[in-house]
Amino acid sequence: MNKTLKDMQDTVMKYARVLSQILKVDVEIVDSDLNRIAGTGRFSSKINTNMAQEGSVYREVVRSGEAKVIDKPGEHALCLQCPKRDECEEKFEISTPIKLDDNVIGVLGLVCFDDTQKEHILENFETYPEVLEQFSELIALKVKEEADRQNMLSLIGIMTNIVDKIEQGVIVFNDEGKIVNINSIAKNMLDIGEVCGGENVTLRATGNVIVDQDEYILEIHGKSFTLIGEHYKVIKKNLSFDNIFIFTEINKLRNRLLTMANVRESMQLENIMGESKAIKDLKQKVIKVASSSSTVLITGESGTGKELFARAIHSESPRKDRPFVTINCAAIPETLLESELFGYVKGAFTGADPKGKMGKIELANTGTLFLDEIGDMPLYLQSKLLRVLEQKEIVRLGSNNPIPVDVRIIAATNKNLEKMIEEKTFRDDLYYRLNVIPFVVPPLRHRKEDIRILVENFTGKYAGLFNKKVIGFENSVWKYLDKYDWPGNVRELENVVEYMVNMLDRKGIVTPKLLPLKIIEYGKNNEGIMTLEQMERQLIKKTLETYGNNLKGKQKSAEVLGIGIATLYRKVNKYGIQ
Repeated sequence: MNKTLKDMQDTVMKYARVLSQILKVDVEIVDSDLNRIAGTGRFSSKINTNMAQEGSVYREVVRSGEAKVIDKPGEHALCLQCPKRDECEEKFEISTPIKLDDNVIGVLGLVCFDDTQKEHILENFETYPEVLEQFSELIALKVKEEADRQNMLSLIGIMTNIVDKIEQGVIVFNDEGKIVNINSIAKNMLDIGEVCGGENVTLRATGNVIVDQDEYILEIHGKSFTLIGEHYKVIKKNLSFDNIFIFTEINKLRNRLLTMANVRESMQLENIMGESKAIKDLKQKVIKVASSSSTVLITGESGTGKELFARAIHSESPRKDRPFVTINCAAIPETLLESELFGYVKGAFTGADPKGKMGKIELANTGTLFLDEIGDMPLYLQSKLLRVLEQKEIVRLGSNNPIPVDVRIIAATNKNLEKMIEEKTFRDDLYYRLNVIPFVVPPLRHRKEDIRILVENFTGKYAGLFNKKVIGFENSVWKYLDKYDWPGNVRELENVVEYMVNMLDRKGIVTPKLLPLKIIEYGKNNEGIMTLEQMERQLIKKTLETYGNNLKGKQKSAEVLGIGIATLYRKVNKYGIQ
């Protein structure tokens, strides 16, 4: 209502001037936020200013809804918090609430600045409060009339213009079925030309609900259409229509839902931290394969950042502006995973949502579907997923109608799928369809040269989050971080950095004392000891440095090491040796 009081400011000003002339005192009127809407005398130059810092009396009137009489301004208890209390020029004040439906929407104030005005008020004190109350009621009445008028104008404006303001089909009609208005989008969806006034339309709900939208049968021009939308009945007040039907195509509804649900930030390639050869090679591979629609299988230990690369592939692809939908096959019970992937129709099974549900594959249509932990998908679902890859269509549970889909699938796992194939727990045909473009994300222990850049990045992130100042690191901290084997990979490293920043004191220096105890103990217990992988990496690197990194040098290195040239190449890539 404050906006309405402000919108009718000219009228409020007239009432203030009339009241001031009658009572021979200064008058001001404020809204419930203590914005001065009107004022006379000394207040005339302060209109449209906010007096929240000094309006302690008005604030109390708004809070209590009761009139207040201040006979000694500056000394009254309500004046104690006012910053101008010691220099207050007021002699007397009466404040009356302006109420609308028991809500205080403003305050009407009479203020005396000299003894003559005060005496004039006191001589007629029994009459003036009643006059103030009548004026406040009159203002409230005008506010209500203005609000009702504005609401009606707004409603009429919305109803007459809405059909051309939204990206959905809209048909406006009366209870006799006569069309009052129809927008161009509705005409295109229904494949009809110009509609002349008075044409008939019939609308009937089927009782089915798809993604929280009711299904309707609409008949017009002798044609019948099955649509998804909402039907609104209008309480008629001098309007020429009773019904508004707003509808959309199912594809547009799906995209709108994805826009709301897929709020997670996209991962750009440059946001993946690392300068090791392994990471640089993977980034180059992302660029090469992004434009393709072929399936990608990302393998690597837990915590290596497989989803980051999946998102990077999507962000670099022509599908980057389309949906990126993720589902973790290990996080959803087997009994629910099928319905999550493929969706279901109304009444598909006991306990299902009576409205039905769209599956993740269908939601990802024209975009990318990321199947995390694909190794945990049960065998019977693997065959259904294989059909999606081969037939490019899905069938919702409880339905026989195939739905065509255009989805790029990126899968990820930390399991050995080839071993699972031998154990008959993963389908070999699905594996070959998924592994068209293999991605292997190396563990952190194979790219320790990235530890420093990752630590610095995570430190900046958590220092800002926790409002901590980090000056630097003691050198011994880096030694402990480099020695540690990082079984949890980048995820574990980030947790360690978060812990260190939390424990950081005001000096801002990261010391070994801030490291988790297991990292300190690992460094002490493994002083001078390397794992077999570390020894192998170091030996291969030293041999290549000795004989050269060209083809001849690699052949000689393989000969000295007693391995084949193909094995040497594989281990160089595995360990990220530059």
